[in-house]
Amino acid sequence: VLKANMRMETNLDEYMPKTHPAFVFSDEAEERFNIRDAILVAIEHPDSVFNPGTLAKIIDIEEALIAFDEIEADEVTSLHTAENILGTEEGLDVRDFYTDAPADQETCTAIREKVRSNEMFRGRLVSPDEKTTLVKVDLADDAFSNDLYKRILALAETFDGPETIHVAGRPIVEGTMAILGPRDMSRMGPLVILVIALVLFIVLKSVSRMLIALSVVLFSTLWSFGLMVGLGVPVYTVTIMIPVMLIAIGVAYGIHLYNQIDFFVKEHPDASRTEVVGNVIDVIWSPVLFAGLTTMAGFISLLTSQVYPVKYFGIFSAFGVLAALVLTMLLITQGIMIFGTGRKSKMPGKAVFDNAETGSARTFGGRFSDALVRRPVPVIVTVVIVVALSLFGITRVWINTSFLANFEKTSDIVKTDAFMNKHFGGTSTLNVIFDAEDVDAFKQPELLALLDEVQEKSLELDKVGDAISITD
Repeated sequence: VLKANMRMETNLDEYMPKTHPAFVFSDEAEERFNIRDAILVAIEHPDSVFNPGTLAKIIDIEEALIAFDEIEADEVTSLHTAENILGTEEGLDVRDFYTDAPADQETCTAIREKVRSNEMFRGRLVSPDEKTTLVKVDLADDAFSNDLYKRILALAETFDGPETIHVAGRPIVEGTMAILGPRDMSRMGPLVILVIALVLFIVLKSVSRMLIALSVVLFSTLWSFGLMVGLGVPVYTVTIMIPVMLIAIGVAYGIHLYNQIDFFVKEHPDASRTEVVGNVIDVIWSPVLFAGLTTMAGFISLLTSQVYPVKYFGIFSAFGVLAALVLTMLLITQGIMIFGTGRKSKMPGKAVFDNAETGSARTFGGRFSDALVRRPVPVIVTVVIVVALSLFGITRVWINTSFLANFEKTSDIVKTDAFMNKHFGGTSTLNVIFDAEDVDAFKQPELLALLDEVQEKSLELDKVGDAISITD
């Protein structure tokens, strides 16, 4: 049920409130200039795209894309649909590069010469080496869906050969995340459970203890995601980390309880199960409770963030910690009443503790703590060094908001994006908008010269692959 109702949110426009100034201005700019997210279909030929087969394939891909209900004809731009605008002594000469599929190489060569003479398209719709050309699809905000994403990728496969078809753009990255995120969670879930079960068995040395501690982790995670689904909150790339956090925290609570149980049974080998449970509640409840509350407070503090995934990560992690805390006290204590302390008992209701199982561990812990107490100076010096390195490390921290950072460098989506960035201006767009109070201000030579200078200077910036403005 959880899997059926969970959805992955990868649209960056849904990551912050619509009332945030950045989104308000962005929406205004998109409306004024009809700015849309684009899907880029790159057609790569081993030698040159200027051949009858490839130029005909551009038309076929366009027609196949336009056949989709979500895509309109005026949203598709390619060498076939673009207009070749040239300045002449008489004015502007506006013609198509080509209308019908060329029948011979001579016609293709003429089209190539037109592209070479037009700076607007050389390096933008056709790569500098003339081996790759683009078909650009501008999508409306509500047009993209996982179904459209799958159909576009399937379409690209049908046109593969002898050309190689690459598909990129922000919608493709978001669509890939929406599919791979839940898929990875379903694959990694059983593996994580297996690893945690193995670690718990090694640490706790008891199957019953391992199962109870594992149940705490699983139920707290299910409750957190169940509450998330019940409230209609989607899964973000950040909230995927909630199970990892709850596993670490929930397991720690259980180990604390079992440690106290073993300590008490060691001192009172004939204690009944009721006495063991009473002791662990009296001794451990307060420290575990305050540990849980402070952890919850830390997560709840994330509600101050304006980013939705961070907010949801904080609130549902805090709920998961509360669930783990409650389940730890309930399940482990009831497990003691039902199964005993996890060791073989001499008589019903009694438990015997095997000293040899934890004696060496306790001895090591005691020796380690005594060594720290006897050497205060080295300890203080070590702490100062660690703090100094931490402060230096903080200055080296940077925030990576790129969705591509979520993929392996060897993945197809990263390779395709790198291919687009290598042969064209790039797959990400930054819009710099100039506003003036005077009508027709940007027809004045002084402002046009300023825009041209800004454009040229921007090309000198690192990571800027191309720039275009009205001055072109």
